[in-house]
Amino acid sequence: MLASFQNEILVAARLLLGGAFVFAGLRNIVNAAFLTQLMTDRGVPQAGLALWTGIALQVVAGGLVVVGIWTAPAAAGLILFLVVATIMFDNFWDHQGPERAARINGFVANVALTGGFLSLMAQPL
Repeated sequence: MLASFQNEILVAARLLLGGAFVFAGLRNIVNAAFLTQLMTDRGVPQAGLALWTGIALQVVAGGLVVVGIWTAPAAAGLILFLVVATIMFDNFWDHQGPERAARINGFVANVALTGGFLSLMAQPL
């Protein structure tokens, strides 16, 4: 039964996964000053450049995923983004208590998103 809706399910998956990154990238533009300072405080070299590179990757690759153009390379770029962002912001190993729990949740969410992008990459072109 679901096989007859495979294309529709794939479109929904691309819209949800890619759309989340477009939304997050646009939201990060609004919060750029705060995020640049946070990244600077965490010792990220060239924090402003790193932030704007990440925002561009989120918006462009997310948009490509949504429309289904260059889906596999865009998904791979977002996986790279997730790995870097997870190391940078979800470092639960450095925290205790509620802060640790929140960062573990972010870590697990990023692992799940990575799985979603891997499944998109496995789809035939």
